[in-house]
Amino acid sequence: MTRSRHLIASACGRTLSNETKGYCTRLAHQVLVVAALSLQVGHVALAAQTKNVLVLYSNNRLVPGNVEVDRGLRALITGPAAQSVQIFSEFLDRPDFGGTAYEDTVTTYLREKYAARPPDTIVAVSDDALDFLLRHRAQIFPHAVVVYTAVSTSHLRSIPTLPADVVGVAREYGFAATIAQALRWHPAASRLIVITGASGHDQEWAAQLRHEIPAVAGTVSVEYLAGLATASLLKRLGELGNNAVVFTPGYFLDGDGRLFSPRDAAALIAAASTAPVYGPFDTFLGTGVVGGRMPSFEDMGTQAAQIVTELLAGTAPASLRLPQSAPMALRVDWRQIQRWKINPKAIPPDAIIYFREPTFWDAYRDVAIAIAAVIVFQAALIGALLLERRRRRSAEFAVQRQRVELAHASRLAIVGELTASIAHEINQPLGAILTSADAAELLLQSPVDRRDDLRRIVARIRHDDLRASDVIRQLRALFAKHEPERKPFELNAAASDVAALLRVEAQQRHVILDIRPTPGPSEVIGDEIQIQQVLIILVLNAMDAVADVPEDRRTVVVSIARTDGGFSIVVRDRGHGVPLEHLSKLFDSFFSTKANGMGLGLSIARTIVESHGGRIWAESGLSVGSAFHFELPAGGRVSLPGPQPT
Repeated sequence: MTRSRHLIASACGRTLSNETKGYCTRLAHQVLVVAALSLQVGHVALAAQTKNVLVLYSNNRLVPGNVEVDRGLRALITGPAAQSVQIFSEFLDRPDFGGTAYEDTVTTYLREKYAARPPDTIVAVSDDALDFLLRHRAQIFPHAVVVYTAVSTSHLRSIPTLPADVVGVAREYGFAATIAQALRWHPAASRLIVITGASGHDQEWAAQLRHEIPAVAGTVSVEYLAGLATASLLKRLGELGNNAVVFTPGYFLDGDGRLFSPRDAAALIAAASTAPVYGPFDTFLGTGVVGGRMPSFEDMGTQAAQIVTELLAGTAPASLRLPQSAPMALRVDWRQIQRWKINPKAIPPDAIIYFREPTFWDAYRDVAIAIAAVIVFQAALIGALLLERRRRRSAEFAVQRQRVELAHASRLAIVGELTASIAHEINQPLGAILTSADAAELLLQSPVDRRDDLRRIVARIRHDDLRASDVIRQLRALFAKHEPERKPFELNAAASDVAALLRVEAQQRHVILDIRPTPGPSEVIGDEIQIQQVLIILVLNAMDAVADVPEDRRTVVVSIARTDGGFSIVVRDRGHGVPLEHLSKLFDSFFSTKANGMGLGLSIARTIVESHGGRIWAESGLSVGSAFHFELPAGGRVSLPGPQPT
């Protein structure tokens, strides 16, 4: 660990730019942390049995070609047959970073990081990664076999001698073949526009293009746009006209010093160009580029994975039989073929076409045959399903009718429970009427003219009669068996009726019943009797809850408030509360916290509220009081329980 600190300090202490010094310092810290962790796990037996593969990429991890290579590698190496292989990935981040000091820092970082888990095989992805390993492998992993992929044949030719344990399959990019194909498809084109960037890679591509294009350009004039600012480049592309063809490998760096991935640059070029755009990489497909002669990055990853698998199985590098280069194919975007009016008959039969919508017969031939066989079966099945649907609807209607019957039975039970209170409520006006009638009779026997007194007595008799009539009306509404209705009614008025009906019951129980209506209109749509039934159930439960508490706590509050979508009704008491373990079961059928309760009241209340498009729930304090909430929408669709028209 001490030696690592000295090496990193030496690398970062050289004359560097401030940015590179900062990078070195951060990387040094990471190296020390990783080294410490590696030493702690270095003796784990499982790690000793695992084959390690390090994949070194030239660019950053988000470059689309790297993503595709990684997909091909991992699909094979980490498959079911290779469960003991561990893959690690590192990125040189070219062209963002470079230089001798940077490479020394990365070398130290890799050596220290993988000291406890050295790779058995290293995969170098593209030219820079291979060059880095050839320069520094002796310092990092001298015994690991190197497998290269996505390395150009021209770059391999520039390397004097490859070590025997550095193997792989080179790749060719069909610059000239792509341009030749584009000119065949656009015979009227008189200009070829070639676009490259300003980085070292971009300049290498530009040099290769200048070398290859004269052999295929013929009489077409060639314009090289190299290292331009992106804004200026896009403006020129928008003015090309219809007599040009554009070719680009994309670029990493433009003339303004802005960094790009080649795919992103190609997408900008294709979007701005008034002429068809071609490119050499399969990652360009889908960006607006027509296509080109190109290898597949994913296939390169798969090919490298096959080589790694053989090496890990014990095959010597010299025994491998490898092709000279990765295969290329003409790959095109069908949408661009149509956009630029390229004759489909001019597309070679071996071309790979992307994004083409298949014909119905191509896409669904097997399905169509299967459908023909299934139609007869479906006809019989549909008949059976219709019959089953009829039976199911009948069963649903039966259940709904039972719910209506149960709700009615519940109302009858409530009326039975309130018999004494109801009798008292009716007897009071009847007694008052009898008293008034007796008084009137006495006045009629008087020799004095007492007509004014008689009028007052008649008015009292009328008032008491209306009072008794109102009680009977409310009782008849509760007693009556009727189909659920859907019409507007006032929540405040419904709550007032409930309060009037339960006033005597509350007095007999020494309970204060406090109704707090909401200000203004409180109209909802539904069945008023059913909502009153819910209120009665909740209020009676609340009265039961405060039956054995001190009289100063015997208060039941019913409050109505407006919400965003309707109204909220809360029935709150100051009883002993509901045990927390019972809250989730309160609305289940046949569950009750009362000694003699049947457990149907709250279940019926929930059914009624949900049928009105609302919801109901309960809250309880730790020791004092509980609150039952339910919400109703101000309007909209309400599905009331009960038989509905078919």
